[in-house]
Amino acid sequence: MSKKVYLVGAGPGDPDLLTIRALNLIKSADVVLADDLIGDKIKNLIPPEKFIDVGKKSSNLSQEEINKLTVKIARDGKEVVRLKGGDPFLFGRGSEEALYLKKSGIDFEVVPGITSAIAVPASVGIPVTDRRITSTFTVITGHEKTDDSRINWKALAELGGTIVILMGVENLERNMNNLLKYGLDPDTPVAIIEKGLTDDERAIYGEVSNIAKIAKDENVTPPAVIVVGEVVNLLR
Repeated sequence: MSKKVYLVGAGPGDPDLLTIRALNLIKSADVVLADDLIGDKIKNLIPPEKFIDVGKKSSNLSQEEINKLTVKIARDGKEVVRLKGGDPFLFGRGSEEALYLKKSGIDFEVVPGITSAIAVPASVGIPVTDRRITSTFTVITGHEKTDDSRINWKALAELGGTIVILMGVENLERNMNNLLKYGLDPDTPVAIIEKGLTDDERAIYGEVSNIAKIAKDENVTPPAVIVVGEVVNLLR
């Protein structure tokens, strides 16, 4: 008889920011299929005998292969935790996996996690909203591979709120140029928080007009959260 699959958000990498529900499921599951971005400290909480690394960088498994593996283990009668960085439904392909489980007839439950889009900026004193500055924030992926973007950069530049970019280091210059192209003030503050909420966290500051050069000079590497907006300088 198939067992249940739990699509669990591991939060931004700090074990103290795991939800109680997530931690209890990690302890009780028969198998934990974990992504790269959960972080080493959280990986260390998982007993080695139940840990399977399915991170795309470390395992070279495709999304389809991960989906099939999850279903196979559940059908073998083992309770599965599919552990994903941040929240499973925010750029975590959690919805794709949930749909695959549904079509395969596997019972599943989504366990939300704290998203890095809010937690990582907060860790360096950046609130994504402040009623005196902005009442809106937008979270986008910076990882699009082509110039045929599905992001409405014009609307984003004109909105006037905080912009949070996840997975945006590789395309940082292109994304900043898109904002400039559609009229965002070049002096708009930007922060890049590299490896947020880990022992190696650091924050790099600049403006839309120069942050790409600063990031290159500082050798910024993923994972990183990029924040664009006046809130960046609020508590500095």
